[in-house]
Amino acid sequence: MKYTIFCLLFCLSSFMFSQDIAVLKYGGGGDWYSNPTALKNLISFCNTNIKTNMNSKPQTVEVGSIDIFQFPYLHMTGHGNVFFTESDAENLRSYLLSGGFLHIDDNYGMEPFIKKELVKVFPDKELIELPFDHPIFNVEYQFKNGLPKIHEHDGKKPQAYGIFHEDRLLLLFTFESDLGDGWEDAEVHNDPEEVRLKALQMGANIIKYAFEN
Repeated sequence: MKYTIFCLLFCLSSFMFSQDIAVLKYGGGGDWYSNPTALKNLISFCNTNIKTNMNSKPQTVEVGSIDIFQFPYLHMTGHGNVFFTESDAENLRSYLLSGGFLHIDDNYGMEPFIKKELVKVFPDKELIELPFDHPIFNVEYQFKNGLPKIHEHDGKKPQAYGIFHEDRLLLLFTFESDLGDGWEDAEVHNDPEEVRLKALQMGANIIKYAFEN
């Protein structure tokens, strides 16, 4: 109980001053380190275009560490297995309920693993698909048809799911879109410039929404 109260107070004081973001490192053997150039490019785009003031180098934090409370936005990605211990789940739940925001971007193959682990974090909540008129799709750039399609993968439509608490979106799961690939250096995936721009603009929407809500 004392640990939880401390985390809450630490989180609130940190969020008041922080505008930095971090990559979430998790257990289970999945490649949490995928897309190594993605966040630095998103940060640069946001600092230039939506006037954020983020550190140019994103940090890496472990899901079970109190360090996650220093960041208003956490980014999580990968292709494979994800595993949260009970203490990981408790720490992440406290972070999210205290005002933090987690964006999970499926880099292809992550979905069945992360959905199972999210039950540990919020056993009483479900992922809900976001409607196209949700503010996250228009807070800065307009996406009238919702999440943009960046990579084909299985050819399914891109979907954005969320977990809410008291009407606040505190977790976003982007699926069949692969925004992070679109944020990477141009030569990594050779995506057309207009596709990369859509990915970065949607990323800027997510950052702005996370910082302001």
